[in-house]
Amino acid sequence: MARSELVASLLLPSFCCCFFLLFASLVAASESDAPFLIVHKKVDLSRLKSGAERLSVSIDVYNEGTATAYDVSLSDDSWTTDLFELVTGSTSKSWERLDAGASLSHSFILESKKKGSFHGSSAVVKFRIPSKAALQEAYSTPILPLDILAERPPEKKFEWAKKLLAKYGPLLSVLSIVGLFVYLVASPSKSGAAKSSKKKR
Repeated sequence: MARSELVASLLLPSFCCCFFLLFASLVAASESDAPFLIVHKKVDLSRLKSGAERLSVSIDVYNEGTATAYDVSLSDDSWTTDLFELVTGSTSKSWERLDAGASLSHSFILESKKKGSFHGSSAVVKFRIPSKAALQEAYSTPILPLDILAERPPEKKFEWAKKLLAKYGPLLSVLSIVGLFVYLVASPSKSGAAKSSKKKR
């Protein structure tokens, strides 16, 4: 066997192996180049003077992937009409696209006059990616059970004072320190002025 043929026979398997590894890495990279949606659902309760419970629902959609998601649609159908009344907004929303690293937000407000515990399901987000024909789905984080119109303990005595102190405590501390500093600076000058007036007499 000639030397050139020997070198070729040795290099051919390694070349094929390198080509296969390169092809496999390209396929893996193309598969990882896709959108990855994270959906966060949050509900805030507030009691109205009319006796109803107001629910402020906010849903944030984050694309943590490396590609754009197209035809994004959000649906949150867990709020049954016999328990909740839609006040503002809608429980569904659609967007044309969600780029990689970007986010979308949607919110709506509901009211309920029926007392009880409510277990809501996750919101569903559907989207399309060019490499797949079928729509992809992402589900929101679950919410804790909601106690609609639950009995709340009365506000304790001086609770308002504690809230004010917690809110404005740092400011009051700064003002008191400044006041004490001004008092200490002004005090020696007053005593010095008093002594000098005594000496003149």
